[in-house]
Amino acid sequence: MTNRRTFLGQAGVAAAAILLTPELLSAKNINKVGLQLYSLRDYLPKDVKGVTAKVAQAGYKEVETYGYSKQNGYWGIDPRDYAKLLTQNGLVSPSGHYGIDQYLNDGTMTDLESYIHAAHTIGQRYIIAPGINGDLVKTIDGCKATAEKFNKVGQLLKKEGLKFAYHNHAWEWQKVGDTTFYDVLLKETDNDLVKLEMDIFWVVRGGLDPVTMLEKHPGKFALFHVKDSDKGRPELNTEVGKGTIDFKAIFAKAKDAGVKHFIVEQENFTNIDPYVSIAESSAYVKSLSV
Repeated sequence: MTNRRTFLGQAGVAAAAILLTPELLSAKNINKVGLQLYSLRDYLPKDVKGVTAKVAQAGYKEVETYGYSKQNGYWGIDPRDYAKLLTQNGLVSPSGHYGIDQYLNDGTMTDLESYIHAAHTIGQRYIIAPGINGDLVKTIDGCKATAEKFNKVGQLLKKEGLKFAYHNHAWEWQKVGDTTFYDVLLKETDNDLVKLEMDIFWVVRGGLDPVTMLEKHPGKFALFHVKDSDKGRPELNTEVGKGTIDFKAIFAKAKDAGVKHFIVEQENFTNIDPYVSIAESSAYVKSLSV
């Protein structure tokens, strides 16, 4: 039986818990994990329907596409049919990787217009450049010109109800004069028009700290590429949580930094079935709190 004395005692314990661990009360586990389908590039084009079903069975709710073209659609499937396939498997696609070099080179809109149509058809919100031609950013002027073109792409997509983002590798932190291309992007792009998809593995490989980046640039990073670095061979990926990267520390900053989507990508599989691998990564990311 709870009397006034025991109630006050229990209330005191609860209050102490709030004071001691406020982060535990505000944090929540991730329930929607995405997969960058490039992880399954050796399988997907041969059996889009079967691979899509297996991705859902591995615990994913979101997928990030790659390789779209107006001629071939998504691995030979028309965007309308691919949208139906996603729905049938309980999946959504918030983002896709689309090459924008055509627009960056000469301002031609043909490819970009086809991406806009495809993204709307399958319900994507983000059109993400997975990288660009490095020749465009060999000088500081080239970096600044490219950043301004990113702003223009972002403005074009904003008018279409979409968002633009850029995905890094490690080369973006190579020195260009007294700066780097990535530093120019952070300084010169409009936060409302250009977001960033942080590839955590490549940030670490580039010698930078993801936590520091999130703290310095809140609101700039909208998506994570979650991939781990193998303990024995750090240049390779392993299942998320099995490697050397401290994801708990990184994810603890994700909410305040404005990260919305957590997308697993694995560029290689070592002595493990790919579907077992992506399932392990999905389960680990779901165990993390933001």
